[in-house]
Amino acid sequence: MDLPRVVLRRRRAQPFFYRHPWVFSGAVARVPEGLPDGALVDVVSDTRQWIGRGFYNSRSQIRVRLFLWDADRPVDDDLWRDRLDRAIRLRRDILRVDAPAGACRLVYSDSDGFPGLVVDRYGEYLVVEWGSLALYERREALIGLLVKAVRPVGVLSRSDGEGAHREGIAPAAAWVHGSPAPRPLAVTLDGLTLLTDLEHGQKTGLFLDQRENHAAVARRLAGARVLDAFSYVGGFGLAAARAGAGEVLGLDVSESAVALANEAATRNELANARFQVGDVFAELRRFRAEGARFDAVILDPPRFAPTRRSLPKAVRGYKDVNLVAMQILRPGGLLVTCSCSQHLTAEAFLDVLNQAGKDVGRTVQVIERRGQAADHPVLTACPETAYLKCFVCVVR
Repeated sequence: MDLPRVVLRRRRAQPFFYRHPWVFSGAVARVPEGLPDGALVDVVSDTRQWIGRGFYNSRSQIRVRLFLWDADRPVDDDLWRDRLDRAIRLRRDILRVDAPAGACRLVYSDSDGFPGLVVDRYGEYLVVEWGSLALYERREALIGLLVKAVRPVGVLSRSDGEGAHREGIAPAAAWVHGSPAPRPLAVTLDGLTLLTDLEHGQKTGLFLDQRENHAAVARRLAGARVLDAFSYVGGFGLAAARAGAGEVLGLDVSESAVALANEAATRNELANARFQVGDVFAELRRFRAEGARFDAVILDPPRFAPTRRSLPKAVRGYKDVNLVAMQILRPGGLLVTCSCSQHLTAEAFLDVLNQAGKDVGRTVQVIERRGQAADHPVLTACPETAYLKCFVCVVR
């Protein structure tokens, strides 16, 4: 196959020989003149040694998204069909998270060989989130493969996320196959009913990456007075309430999310859980001023560092919110603190917690380190796919 060739700078090829999929702009030496965005290209070293095949986009900091290291394999429907089948079998046969009334991530971008593409299944519905211009331009064929493989009632196409914006994809959300999902839509995760709005909810509707953490944290909270901050539709808080927490208070700035969380508490018959609208930073400070104390505080904030440039500001934000959370914990209480910022490493996050503890005279012991759910598999060639940090801590 004779394809345009993107030439790398000297001494910049090694990560890609080891199958790292992201070729950033700083690694690129030459690009053919007039190369269109979304084009299929071969990536070669400065000595013209073939490395891999990927999609080019001049508008993205990731200039080439590599996805193929076999020069003889055609890039056609059979390739995508094989990869989709492999991704589905992983969830169905090994992870066993593909329950009919449940929800799971069917395709996790580069980890499943689909650069920039996310597909989540919510019961009989699929949400397809585009973070790659090249795959977005091939969306009709890819959605056709999904429909044949999964037989969903409806497919929602979303290109309104940060990844789509960075790729130059126009923001949109539309049902492109079958019938729209009910609003709200109920799904069952580990026996717990959660409610979501697929069209207007955060991410694809739920934070599916936290599913296993909900259950793992909840088992430590029997009898506890729990504050679930940044609660969204109540994943952590509802799980804690079902596990026997004495009282759960959830806080979120979104009125619609709080309404869904309270309705879910009613459907699950969890009288020990309630959710209210509020600015988490302001409410934490109010609790501190009033001398309120909780046995456990759960922090699952939105991403504070969407880019590397925003990391210093994000670190200050993480330190601030964790510091105040420590101050409203009873001695020996549990702090469950999360970060979905890819650019904040686990080690840097630990340092944030240490600095926050030092500033308020607390000792922080991490008793459990957790990450994203198994249906968000980590690609060893791309450590960046391990983005979620969830630390369970005792604060003394």
